[in-house]
Amino acid sequence: MALRLPRRLWQQMRRHVAAVSPQEACGLLAGRDGQAQAVYAVRNELVSPTHFRMDAAEQWAAFQAMEAEGLELLAIYHSHPNGPAGPSQQDILNAGYPGVAHLIWSPVGDEWACRAFLLDTGAKIELELQLQDE
Repeated sequence: MALRLPRRLWQQMRRHVAAVSPQEACGLLAGRDGQAQAVYAVRNELVSPTHFRMDAAEQWAAFQAMEAEGLELLAIYHSHPNGPAGPSQQDILNAGYPGVAHLIWSPVGDEWACRAFLLDTGAKIELELQLQDE
């Protein structure tokens, strides 16, 4: 399975992740049929470098916007400012949306890298991210 992501959305998430570092960033990615169309940055109410919890009001507003646009939740993204770009045990335990990808950002030198995973039923399956020029 692959997640198709326009470069502008990739850059939007990357800017968000970099802007809130060294705290964890979080947000949602929406689209249709595996094609990403919108990013919703959501405030991490824990303001922590090691954990996140999405602000409930901002998360709800993002879901309402998705519904109004006819989009579905494709992925949840967050950062690991201290690495690695893979799901922690806590990420796996907290995965509550079956079939929804988890994008995890981490620093690599002076830049940010992202990997995608399905975390259904406690499994950790890496997904392909296909960046697209528009």
